[in-house]
Amino acid sequence: MSADTGDADAPRRATVRTEHDDPALVAASVRPDNTDSMRTEVADGAVVTTIERDDTGGLRATTDDYVVNVTVAEELAQLAERHTTRNQ
Repeated sequence: MSADTGDADAPRRATVRTEHDDPALVAASVRPDNTDSMRTEVADGAVVTTIERDDTGGLRATTDDYVVNVTVAEELAQLAERHTTRNQ
């Protein structure tokens, strides 16, 4: 994760990059929870989410929520893969 904390009046920005077996599925799973201040894409085989907020506290809270969401999405993707593999 990287954070930009330059000018005190500028928006705060964090970029979270996570690698997954199926990054497109994980990205599609978290996008519905994105706020207007978030952008999620798949780049170079990873899920990359950029979060921009006006203050550090808001950035921290939004990033924390996102990390929980992406963790759950990954766990569900793994569970679905195991279930699909067993039923073939």
